Amino acid sequence: MIKKMVFLSLIAAAVVAFFALGFNQYLSLEGVKQLQIDLASWRADRPLILALILFVSYVLITALSLPGAAVMTLLVGAIFGLGWGLLIASFASSIGATLAFLMTRYVLRDTIQARFGERLKAINEGVAREGSFYLFSLRLVPLFPFFLINMLMALTPLKLRQFYWVSQLGMLPGTLVYVNAGSQLSELTSLSGILSPSLLFSFVLLGVFPLVAKKILGWLRAKQASARWSRPKKFDRNLIVIGGGAAGLVSAYIAAAVKAKVTLIEAHKMGGDCLNYGCVPSKALIKTAKIAAQQRHGERYGLSASEPRIDFRRIMARIQDVIARIEPHDSVERYTELGVEVLQGYGRLIDPWTVEITLNSGEVQKLTGRAIVIAAGAEPAVPPLPGLEDVGYLTSDTLWSALAEEESAPKRLLVLGGGPIGCELAQSFARLGSSVTQLEMLPRIMIREDEDVAAAVAESLSSDGVNIITGMRAIRCERNGQQKRMVVCDANDVEQIIEFDTLLCAVGRKPRSKGYGLENLDIDTSKLEGNDYLETRFPHILLAGDVVGPYQFTHVAAHQAWYAAVNGLFGDFKKFKVDYSLIPRVTYVDPEVARVGLSEAEAIEQDIAFEVTRYGIDDLDRAICDSQAEGFIKVLTVPNKDRILGVTIVGAQAGELLAEYVLAMKHGLGLKKILATIHSYPSMAEANKYVAGEWQKAHTPQWALLWLTKFHTWRRG
Repeated sequence: MIKKMVFLSLIAAAVVAFFALGFNQYLSLEGVKQLQIDLASWRADRPLILALILFVSYVLITALSLPGAAVMTLLVGAIFGLGWGLLIASFASSIGATLAFLMTRYVLRDTIQARFGERLKAINEGVAREGSFYLFSLRLVPLFPFFLINMLMALTPLKLRQFYWVSQLGMLPGTLVYVNAGSQLSELTSLSGILSPSLLFSFVLLGVFPLVAKKILGWLRAKQASARWSRPKKFDRNLIVIGGGAAGLVSAYIAAAVKAKVTLIEAHKMGGDCLNYGCVPSKALIKTAKIAAQQRHGERYGLSASEPRIDFRRIMARIQDVIARIEPHDSVERYTELGVEVLQGYGRLIDPWTVEITLNSGEVQKLTGRAIVIAAGAEPAVPPLPGLEDVGYLTSDTLWSALAEEESAPKRLLVLGGGPIGCELAQSFARLGSSVTQLEMLPRIMIREDEDVAAAVAESLSSDGVNIITGMRAIRCERNGQQKRMVVCDANDVEQIIEFDTLLCAVGRKPRSKGYGLENLDIDTSKLEGNDYLETRFPHILLAGDVVGPYQFTHVAAHQAWYAAVNGLFGDFKKFKVDYSLIPRVTYVDPEVARVGLSEAEAIEQDIAFEVTRYGIDDLDRAICDSQAEGFIKVLTVPNKDRILGVTIVGAQAGELLAEYVLAMKHGLGLKKILATIHSYPSMAEANKYVAGEWQKAHTPQWALLWLTKFHTWRRG
């Protein structure tokens, strides 16, 4: 910091000296004309020395962002003419701009990025990706202040070499105009005469050209990609959506809402994984398991503790009843009423605009769509373990039907995977009577969360009887009659045996990318990727939901669906980049784990400065009343600022408590605003106010408290 202050002082001194010594008098049109006369003899006797002096002077003026770069260009042109003048001015202006860029970056960039890094994230990513285009456009338009472009670009991740060569090329047309004007200096009466309205308009057109060229190149790439096929002259549908899960349903709903003609294709169950195999059934199971745990620990509530009588078949029947009650929200009938044509069958692209639909009835039909959204979802990943098929296994998709008629929960359940799904199901089945072992090959469960969060979850699962084994890798499965076992090994290749009756694979989910005809369109299905607008190599074919990621959450699928539908329907006129800046996530273990924004580990990994404020929920009145006084709230903020970088909550109703922080971060509200908000008493939401209070307490200046003490002493007499 001291070095930067010294550096700034030297720059300020140079600027003051420039004006104090009267050099600014030469940076006017009349001053330049006089200089041309004064330097005429130098031009004849010492041309190289004069060129060097003007070159260095030009570099210094532009580096220090002093007024007069345009006048210097005129002077160089007046003395050396068009050819040599252009060479000197072009390189001097680019080198000076680059020095100004470096000085600004040294003094300001770290401070600006530390303070506004999250808000600048989208800009940083855009510059990193397309900075050359934007800089080139700005350089072509003299209306944009030269020095301001240097300073603003210095605050971004634009590379130095990239800045220099783009500036060199981008400023060349403008430099040429000024040098040419300088070569005819005697005829100039004012600087405004250099850039006439028509010339300025031409520069504006030049500046817009790279952006227009980019559009044209995108159009040409799309045309080249589809060159093998004939584009229909008319389309049957404005939008065709393949997949009836969260992303597909929302895409179709939005299209119908804006009166587009839309067809939704779903081969199996409407509502997709979330309704039928994921969010809904698992949360119904978690609720029952939680009540069983509360009964088992009735003494916490002043009741007699008793072992719950588990009727597992009724539990599974209740889950199906819950699904049935929610099912109408996602039904064919509802979406038909909304204006969506729903076809039940398999959709496959046979060219970039045509979808062949094999209906469940066996009938085949074809539809053309101006835009197509692939929202095929994801499926459980199954590890390639030798012997896995012999012992049999369940996944988060198949367990609901496989266990529907069982009288009791699996006696010995082995859960493979320590992520959110594995933790939720391991705890639930342990609470419903299973002897559960959870195996994770990494050093700890919940690896994407901070260590203190993972430790809290591990402690909770262990207290419910889950045997957690970490740092062990599954090698193979073996079966001997009815006996099943898994062979695992540690880092030293020492093998161990885990016996089980039922194996649940919960090691993640993979996109459903096969069978939709994408391979025939030369779209890589090994890892489906969309651009910032969710487009494939064909701009009218878009991806949404778990099939594309990067976050496999139902609420993110619905979020992406808006962008996919709007970009598909209106992308020729206006496109919208997907905003992933705030993605809330909740793991529904007990107590829950909820997070939005940065974790401590992520902030450290990304080298983002932060402070941590922590509040223990064990001190919260409502949590004590509910015998749920466990967990904590951890808030990351910008150092000495109340701006929120990330929040992690471990505790009862963590998912509900998180919403206040998502809202605050979305609209730029800091902890002070949360502290100033009235929260009802007694409520769990008060925890949000108290953590804000902890931040305020830590940032109250001690000198102010000292003076307040003296003030009140004085008031007492």
